[in-house]
Amino acid sequence: MVTSAEWRHVPTGRLALLAQRARGVFASPSTWYRLAREHGWPRLRGRRKGPLVGIRVSRPEELWHIDKTVIRIVDGTRVCLHAVIDNFSRRILAWRVIEAFGEWTSANLLVAAGRGLGAGARRPTLLADAGVENRNRFVDPLIEAWWRSLKHQWLFLHPLDSAAMVRRLVEFYDAEHNLRLPHSAFGGQTPEEMYFGTEGVVKERLAAGRRAARLARVAANRTASCSVRA
Repeated sequence: MVTSAEWRHVPTGRLALLAQRARGVFASPSTWYRLAREHGWPRLRGRRKGPLVGIRVSRPEELWHIDKTVIRIVDGTRVCLHAVIDNFSRRILAWRVIEAFGEWTSANLLVAAGRGLGAGARRPTLLADAGVENRNRFVDPLIEAWWRSLKHQWLFLHPLDSAAMVRRLVEFYDAEHNLRLPHSAFGGQTPEEMYFGTEGVVKERLAAGRRAARLARVAANRTASCSVRA
């Protein structure tokens, strides 16, 4: 999984959680990092500083973030990626890749995100910056963290030669982020599971698996014998 191209967009720490869910491999992220370093397994990962902890709410559909980022394609032109994200679950609610940014873009995007609101849901609070860039200390960096992950772990691994290519890549990563990749902040649950409350016993099951794996390793170590030189 560390060296496979299939998982190159997944950070090593999240691979550890994904392996627990998909394959029953219970090893801590530090073990994954150590083994990858010792064996020289390439990950094509770039080092980056993690985002600061900002605003956190206690349920889905309570606080939304909206923001955009600019992506340069190989011919020198730029496209805008605009998205809405739920604060509680980190679920991407709606996104658009557009060649030209207009005043109508945010309105259309929020309408698309609102179609997924449950029956009787309260109106979410929308958090957005006041200018072109999301660069003030009162704005939560959560959606900026998704921009960084999307760009550096996936988009920049491909030749971005057109807006259509960017759309295809974002569509893939949106599904991966929401449906497939477990989040460390949720104990191995996905944003989709957190948003819809369908996580069930995933967190408890993984915790029990980790405990059983630790006990099994201790037992194996205690029964192992070392050769003795005469």
